[in-house]
Amino acid sequence: MPETIIRKMSEVELQEVRWLWKPYIPFGKLTIIQGDPGEGKTTFALRLAAACSSGVALPGMETTEPFNVIYQTAEDGLGDTIKPRLIEAGADENMVLNIIEDTDPLSLSDERIEKAITETGARLMILDPIQGYIGEDVDINRANEIRTVLKKVAAVADRTGCAIVLVGHLNKAKGASSQYRGLGSIDFRAAARSVLLVGRLRKEPNVRIIVHDKSSLAPEGKSMAFNLGNEDGFYWLDGYSEISAEELLCGYSTETKTAVAEKLIRDMLDDGKEVMADEIFRMAESKNISRRTVNEAKKKIANIKTRKVGKGWAWSIPE
Repeated sequence: MPETIIRKMSEVELQEVRWLWKPYIPFGKLTIIQGDPGEGKTTFALRLAAACSSGVALPGMETTEPFNVIYQTAEDGLGDTIKPRLIEAGADENMVLNIIEDTDPLSLSDERIEKAITETGARLMILDPIQGYIGEDVDINRANEIRTVLKKVAAVADRTGCAIVLVGHLNKAKGASSQYRGLGSIDFRAAARSVLLVGRLRKEPNVRIIVHDKSSLAPEGKSMAFNLGNEDGFYWLDGYSEISAEELLCGYSTETKTAVAEKLIRDMLDDGKEVMADEIFRMAESKNISRRTVNEAKKKIANIKTRKVGKGWAWSIPE
């Protein structure tokens, strides 16, 4: 039986989080980019690779020295799809690297990942899609199998300081909360320190939104947007920072989750009634509306009042 070794937290050194793109993508950790097919997640991943390889500043960040990026794809051809899109994005082709896996497919448990990162000094590795790199003997729906694989690749990220980004598809559970829309076990989401959701707007199909759907190392960042799909090509957009994951998943139509939440709040507080916030959150949850969305809806009601009652808060709208 192994010896039990105890350490005191006073003996653990504090470590500062380093960021590739604050607060969306940390160095030395796993990040997941997910979305439905054709919604722009691979375009975003390629733009990310191109920016890092050429030293172009990401939104909200300062320009940095270019660095090597490893890009693996299990769905697209390198010569006819990936390279043309990288060139269009302004990538330095000499600094975007690829592990050859023509006869020996790569998996997240493969020792070549850490070896390639160490030998090239890559600070970003992207694997697109996750499902193509799980390994043929691993069931993506079995938590115990997925947890073991992700623990290994997370350890590689930690040891090397490389940001490892996994690109994944969403499942078909329309209407489910964003945390349950990732394909396979929810342990994918649990292992990632950051999860970004990419999708398009129903009424503005050229607009693609990036929602910061999970953040374990910093407060979640505001939603970002970029143009894609018309003659103007890719460029970053302003004015979409308040869109939530739930709103994006429903297309951000006129009946968004925030709008539904706002109506729910107004109905529950009708005629000057005072209702505990926890009760409102519970009612919203029964309608698959998150606490975050309820709070966003609350901000849109200018005359809402809050009052401390015991250990909770009561909300009301004065008549």
